[in-house]
Amino acid sequence: MKKIIFTDKAPAPIGPYSQAVLVGNTLYTSGQIALNPVTMELVLDTIENETKQVMENMKTVLAAANMTFDNVAKTSIFIMNMCDFARINTIYSQYFDEKTAPARETVQVAGLPKGVNIEISMVAVL
Repeated sequence: MKKIIFTDKAPAPIGPYSQAVLVGNTLYTSGQIALNPVTMELVLDTIENETKQVMENMKTVLAAANMTFDNVAKTSIFIMNMCDFARINTIYSQYFDEKTAPARETVQVAGLPKGVNIEISMVAVL
């Protein structure tokens, strides 16, 4: 049985999808972009601030399912420019303990919603 996860502390979906879906003990999140959940404006001034906003959005989605970054088993990171990888990784690494960090892939893509530079989705397990 699946349970839809929603929090008003993260940006509302901008299409026909849920912020996350819990199936058994596994949480599947939709990709988060750098929308400020209060203003619904994009945070695009620097890749560091954009990445931080994405991770903060994801933090609130995880919390809505009573989870934290410690529960994350897998992340998928989609970026517009692989040259931003090191700067993104610096911010991303602040949210995970390197010894217990989740599996991950990071891929450069041709385009992302609303012209953002990064989108991240996660799979977490209780």
